[in-house]
Amino acid sequence: MTTTSSLISTLPGRAYTDPKVFEDEQAKIFESLWFCAVRAEDLPKPGAFRTVQVGGESVIVVRGRDDRLRAFLNVCRHRGARLCLEEQGEVKRTIRCAYHAWSYDLDGRLAAAPNLVKMPDVDRVEHGLVPVHLREWLGYAWVCLADEPPSFEETVTYAATERLGDPAAIERYHVDKLTLGRRIVYDVRANWKLIVENFMECYHCATIHPELTAVLPEFASGYAAQYYVGHGAEFAERAEGFTVDGSAGFGKLPDVSQDQDRRYYAITVKPQVFVNLVPDHVILHRMFPMAADRTVVECDWLYHPDVVASGADVSSSVELFHRVNEQDFDACERTQPGMSSRAYRDGGVLVPSEHHISIFHQWVNQRLRG
Repeated sequence: MTTTSSLISTLPGRAYTDPKVFEDEQAKIFESLWFCAVRAEDLPKPGAFRTVQVGGESVIVVRGRDDRLRAFLNVCRHRGARLCLEEQGEVKRTIRCAYHAWSYDLDGRLAAAPNLVKMPDVDRVEHGLVPVHLREWLGYAWVCLADEPPSFEETVTYAATERLGDPAAIERYHVDKLTLGRRIVYDVRANWKLIVENFMECYHCATIHPELTAVLPEFASGYAAQYYVGHGAEFAERAEGFTVDGSAGFGKLPDVSQDQDRRYYAITVKPQVFVNLVPDHVILHRMFPMAADRTVVECDWLYHPDVVASGADVSSSVELFHRVNEQDFDACERTQPGMSSRAYRDGGVLVPSEHHISIFHQWVNQRLRG
């Protein structure tokens, strides 16, 4: 519904503040769709694990002795104790519950428990850890809690094709073969949807992103890269690389095409991933919604392995998007209190260059209606 011929209504304020709405989103969005959990290289050898909050559930992602990644609910099948309390770590052979010493193999089967040999009728698979669906893409483990997960190709990889207009476009960056150069974790006091909306539009770029618009001058006009299918924002003539001062970065990734050179592309993979593509590196955000007014964001800067192995200084490229992140998250945190105001009870408005945010709102409403 439009408020005038050119302004589009937003979601109402309670969509960003109501704990019941957030609980509904946890169940119908984050626990029902594919969720980008952990970078595979963070689990380099058998026994390495990481715990991740997916909706209302804690999930363990672990590398097995067969080198495969698997995911399980972080709950002991005996009395429900949480198994792994640390965010990350390494076990030698089994995941062991500290309460009653039930232990599980890295493939999830029940391996040992006090007096287990006296209970031969206990099925070690049936009483093993509850498995979670897992797929790997872009070098990350994506998990889904749904009993019957949606098509990965239609809901995840299609986002890249839909945005870039070419299935091969993202493949040329070989994101799965890049190496982590830097990771920064942000604890943002704002609803996850405000962060998605902010990433999708550039109406704010001229106001709060001086460093970004210096490198990508077309962003000053208010039209984001995601406004056009297949479009990549062109670097400023003076900019040698995607760096905070426009200085040279690193050599173009080997298979990035000439058409993609000196351009920035942005992709939103609903519900919680942003992918930023530039010729010499990739920046990937993962959101972890923790409450209606709190979202943890992990941001990874990924480079060609030779760049990281050489010990090259990546600070100039990291600093550019780190500043963008801080500027964006500050804006979201300044917006969050307004969502509780009677002035925003019925929501706000979107200008024409933000029309794709309205499509995101429609998607959220559709998911919540089930």
